[in-house]
Amino acid sequence: MGMEIESITCDGHPSILKAARKASKDIVIQRCLVHIQRMCRIWLTKSPQSREGIELRRIVSTLHTIQNREQWGYWVVSLIHWSEDHKEFLNQKSQSLETGRMWYTHKMVRRSFVTIRRALPDMFHYLDNPRIPKTTNGLESYFGHLKQNISIHRGLSKMHFKNYLKWYLYFKNKEKE
Repeated sequence: MGMEIESITCDGHPSILKAARKASKDIVIQRCLVHIQRMCRIWLTKSPQSREGIELRRIVSTLHTIQNREQWGYWVVSLIHWSEDHKEFLNQKSQSLETGRMWYTHKMVRRSFVTIRRALPDMFHYLDNPRIPKTTNGLESYFGHLKQNISIHRGLSKMHFKNYLKWYLYFKNKEKE
């Protein structure tokens, strides 16, 4: 269709990341900050029981406010200090007396931190390129509209469905000209 993809903003689903990296090594992958923030808030709950969870929730809550590299620096430093101060807490394990099975004691706090740590390399590309959206909110709105239009035409064959999408995108792009 003559489109050149500059970046992909996504929720971080492994299949999306794999497909994007397979398509091109030059595509910038921006992780959706709202998805990261939402998942961490769910895992940490509204009122975390531990001081460490409360502190991490406070750090996560400021994620969407980062607008420049200076704010980014302060945020990353606070995350690094938090992880260094609470390394023992994150790695603490519990063991079942009956089976001997072990697990991380504070698994939701750990899960939140690990999610952020893994996403960190792909979280702030929007600071260097203003054309890259930091969230998928605009896309979800756009595709919500598309889904609504497709639902009107239920029962399309695969070929007709593909053609419908091509024409829809063609006319949507014509509106912008």
